[in-house]
Amino acid sequence: MNIRIADKPVGPGYPVFIVAELSANHRHDLKVAVETIKAVKKAGADAVKLQTYTADTITLDCDNEYFRIDHGTIWDGKRLYELYQEAYTPWEWQPRLKRIAEEMGLICFSSPFDKTAVDFLEAMNVPAYKVASLEITDLPLIEYIASRGKPVMISTGVATLSEIEDAVTACRRVGNRQVILLKCTTEYPAPLENVNLRALRSLQETFKTVVGLSDHTLGISVPMAAVALGASVIEKHFILSKDLGGPDAAFSLDPEEFGLMVKSVRDVERALGKPEYDLPESILKNREFCRSLFVVRDMKAGDLFTDETVRSIRPGYGVKPKHLDEILGRKASRDIMRGTPVTWDLIEQEKENPLPLKEIP
Repeated sequence: MNIRIADKPVGPGYPVFIVAELSANHRHDLKVAVETIKAVKKAGADAVKLQTYTADTITLDCDNEYFRIDHGTIWDGKRLYELYQEAYTPWEWQPRLKRIAEEMGLICFSSPFDKTAVDFLEAMNVPAYKVASLEITDLPLIEYIASRGKPVMISTGVATLSEIEDAVTACRRVGNRQVILLKCTTEYPAPLENVNLRALRSLQETFKTVVGLSDHTLGISVPMAAVALGASVIEKHFILSKDLGGPDAAFSLDPEEFGLMVKSVRDVERALGKPEYDLPESILKNREFCRSLFVVRDMKAGDLFTDETVRSIRPGYGVKPKHLDEILGRKASRDIMRGTPVTWDLIEQEKENPLPLKEIP
């Protein structure tokens, strides 16, 4: 799985690719959008993601029951058209926002919601695309996106396993294998019991793709757990201040929270390390404090080693405790002071039952 987004390799073995979702958190104020991108950079994200649609490209200005939100969400009572009018990012901003982000060293890409948005983003030369959860069943759109030959992130929030397979197959059908599946729970905010992070490994094993998390839970614990389970991408909504309000404010992270998430993800990465058992030098030195066998009572040459004269104690300068039964009943080869670590040369060798050579503790 060789995927690069701009200059960043993405996948197992590389640093987690952390994406800040701007979404509607600009509140239709270009200055807020720019300041948000600056804060995203300061918080340590790798990328900022936009959304490219208008109310007219995503739904109809219609007032019948099909277009009113009534599903137990934070947006209930609104018409879809009204929600998207409030939430969309003006297209004329987007080339400027991308340029500002890139000047600061951030990667900028977007979620297109129809073919005209794909064409618009191609003209901007975005380095990747994101397919939102509710678009995963739009296979013609996914094929159109994937045919551009760039990495495609696909959120799986509302999809069945067969629908995820259809989406991945659509990408591969047009020759694009740069697919990143994002485990997602399409609830706002998402309750923890519906997150099901163990599906990350199943997605990776089933579809042989890079996997990640698009997270709508409150807080930062879920992204940290996702990284521990193999997520190579973390996407989280970012807001300059929750006082701004708006449709996504409730489940977005402010700069301080996002920065803490980034630090925590990087800490988890460091702690995960490698699947190996070689000990670093700092730990090898601490082996000196392991238990070993010591003489705990003064002995004369010829005295027997017994439970009263030799014990397993710290530190670890004597032979290992596993040899205690071999030593008990043997004779001291010379006088030994209390507090001396037991070494093989202190034990009288018996021809009929020779002991091994001195062991390095």
